[in-house]
Amino acid sequence: MSKTKKYMMVHNSPGVDWEVIKENWRKLAAVEAATWVRTYYNEKTGIRFCIWLAPTEEILKDIFTEIGISWESITQVEETVPDVWRGTWADDLAEAYQRAEM
Repeated sequence: MSKTKKYMMVHNSPGVDWEVIKENWRKLAAVEAATWVRTYYNEKTGIRFCIWLAPTEEILKDIFTEIGISWESITQVEETVPDVWRGTWADDLAEAYQRAEM
């Protein structure tokens, strides 16, 4: 696979049958042009946030169109983690947790 970029796909399918989603994942497992990384979902609302690695957004569109899976948006994303923020992120995070527990 050529150089890949990270994309987030948002699928909004209220009332989705989770058996259909499982079947679609079987189809997506055979895809070679892109690589699925992870999915976050809310089963109650039917919203799924999927992270994919692919050379281009167009490749993802082609894959999902061919399989017949709709999407609301595709956005190229980058990941950030506290390690790159510098400063006292651990203290800031601990303080935020303490406020949330109050």
